[in-house]
Amino acid sequence: MPATTLPHLLTVVLIIGLVGLGGTLVVGQALDQPVVVSYVTTGSMAPTLDPGDGFVAVPTALVGSIQTGDVVVFRAKSVGGGGLTTHRVVGETNRGYLTQGDANTVTDQSGTEPLVVDPQIVAVALQIDDRVVAIPFLGTAVETVRETIVGLQRRLATTVGLGTVLVGTRGLVYTLFALSLLWSAADAVRGTSRRRERSRSRDTGTSTRLVLGVIVLVVTASATAAMVLPAGPYAFDVVSSAVGSERPGVLERGETGPATYVVRNGGIVPVVVFLTAASDGVAVPEGGFEVGGRSFTEVTVGLTAPPETGAYSLYLVEYRYLAVLPESVLTALFAVHPWLPILAVNALLGVPLYVIGYRLIGTDRIRVRSRTGPSRVRRSAARLAWFLR
Repeated sequence: MPATTLPHLLTVVLIIGLVGLGGTLVVGQALDQPVVVSYVTTGSMAPTLDPGDGFVAVPTALVGSIQTGDVVVFRAKSVGGGGLTTHRVVGETNRGYLTQGDANTVTDQSGTEPLVVDPQIVAVALQIDDRVVAIPFLGTAVETVRETIVGLQRRLATTVGLGTVLVGTRGLVYTLFALSLLWSAADAVRGTSRRRERSRSRDTGTSTRLVLGVIVLVVTASATAAMVLPAGPYAFDVVSSAVGSERPGVLERGETGPATYVVRNGGIVPVVVFLTAASDGVAVPEGGFEVGGRSFTEVTVGLTAPPETGAYSLYLVEYRYLAVLPESVLTALFAVHPWLPILAVNALLGVPLYVIGYRLIGTDRIRVRSRTGPSRVRRSAARLAWFLR
């Protein structure tokens, strides 16, 4: 490799790595669970993890059973006001785990936080030789960038008089979309002025495979988000009492009562939903069921109070898949592993899209052509007519 190309290669690798790292953090926030990496914002885990330090987050599906000493990311009920919390497992009972920050003197359960159960745990911090692999200042950098973006959003919103429309995650999407349109327009103007000077060489321009790959990636990522974001664990709060009660959520020890779980589908594409029990004492309907677009379905589940009195959280987990495959196929794939239907749906959406696009656009690189000869639109129309023959 020529020496002059090495700095360029390293720069490209660095940019791709940073973009990928930032993308995992953004996706993690969207999914409300860490993806590959995460970070802490408080000092409760010092000195293992100082405020702003990042760490490698391994999904619980890849970890197996949780052990005492693991540093876990779990959805807390009350710690830090609720939400994702990173603390260490310091003990285990038959009802759940005891958790505690390394810098804290008491366990979380010494306060109002109940015992942590498996469905609450979304990731485990990677450890090597019993030491958490820390990424110094990752969270600090991410928070700085986020605050800068929010500040720019607010300033832009105030300037154009759109109030809160451009603020927050949705506002960021609107802003990036507007900037992409402006960029495309500017690029088109530059392309028009330089069109006569551009080479018609087949070695110039953008790879067709790359463009189609990006389009397929966007489509499949959107489909995956539509299946993953609304699903996940759901907790029923139950009080196991020594005597019966008419109050909702209060059951006599060992008693079973009904509860209603509402499955909402805000999209226009129907979904097939599967429910699984994630705690003892939860009974869910067998098999999957379809929920139409822009509708909801109420499902009755059975909850059995534990034999010991006290407050409990009983969990079920919802899985949903776009109903682009027959329900019987999704059921068979789900029986093997819950992620298989997602892969099958993405394959059904992505592969035909890539093949049809490839047949329409062809193998030529996408580039700006001179005024002579047929335009890309006319050539694509001709290919479509040939493809449909």
